[in-house]
Amino acid sequence: MTNTYTYKNLSWIDLESPTEQEVLDLVQKYHIHTLVGEDILSEYSRPRIERYPDHIYLVLRIPERIRRTPRRHHDIRRYTIEEKEINFVIGRDFIITAHRGPIEPIANFAKVFETDSIIAKGKEKNSVSSNAGVSNGASGVGDHAGYIFYYLMKRLYARVEDDLESIRQSLMHAEAGIFDSKERRMVEVLSNISRELTDLKQSSRVHKEVIEAFGPAAQAFFGQDFKYHYIDDIIRQYGKIHELTSNNHELLNDLRETNDSLLSTKQNEIMQTLTIIASIIFPLELVTGIFSMNTAYTPIVGSPHDFTIIMAILIVLTLAMIGYFKYKKWV
Repeated sequence: MTNTYTYKNLSWIDLESPTEQEVLDLVQKYHIHTLVGEDILSEYSRPRIERYPDHIYLVLRIPERIRRTPRRHHDIRRYTIEEKEINFVIGRDFIITAHRGPIEPIANFAKVFETDSIIAKGKEKNSVSSNAGVSNGASGVGDHAGYIFYYLMKRLYARVEDDLESIRQSLMHAEAGIFDSKERRMVEVLSNISRELTDLKQSSRVHKEVIEAFGPAAQAFFGQDFKYHYIDDIIRQYGKIHELTSNNHELLNDLRETNDSLLSTKQNEIMQTLTIIASIIFPLELVTGIFSMNTAYTPIVGSPHDFTIIMAILIVLTLAMIGYFKYKKWV
């Protein structure tokens, strides 16, 4: 599906799950290198940047947090990180984005871009009728396609920041669960969050390298000011994402250590209780075993009140063992 948006002399063509014919038409219309067209149609492309005389080709994989239905524990939210590949073809007055399936930040930006285009056209008509020029257009999108790429990346990275904030909230809920005696359940929760952070980090780890390599090409196409003000701003926003990811990792590791410590302490307490119970039962079994031996003569057994006497011995032994454990501060 092809969606085309225009703003002044700029064109943005968004391809969602494009067909071969749609890509071929754009290759011919904008004189795009045939290798770029073939790469757009491929199932998987390695993140990279390639510069051609009339356009720049850029491939990035954007991580997106998707909620899944949990198999058990309905109070646990399970998420996975999916990679969304986006192919950018950037010319001086056009930009093409190609991806498989919908991507929410791109769809939201398309609505804003389309609205700004309508507003700008209305202002241009009013300026013609009143002989007054409009200098900056609608929302300052800019006079070349590099600005469209910049605003697209800002929205895509903003979505990643939202996902990282959502992960941080999940970690806060896990912290509450840890101190609410749900240590065993939190092992699964923290493991899922660890997988999310690992997948997100792997998906975005090459972004800085690609964006930095895009800088010189963008400078040659759009000027030095664009590189220093806009491309560097994208790199700073990536740095913020990297920092948020690292902070979440540190918080996750701290919570894991705390949860493991509490879980280990609880298991030790259980083992201590079982050991004490076994230590109390052992002498009782020994005494009852002695009095149950099939011998010619067994003391107490057969005499009046023998059951009461044996039970009294067992009770005294039990109280003595409990008193000894308390003296040793084992209970």
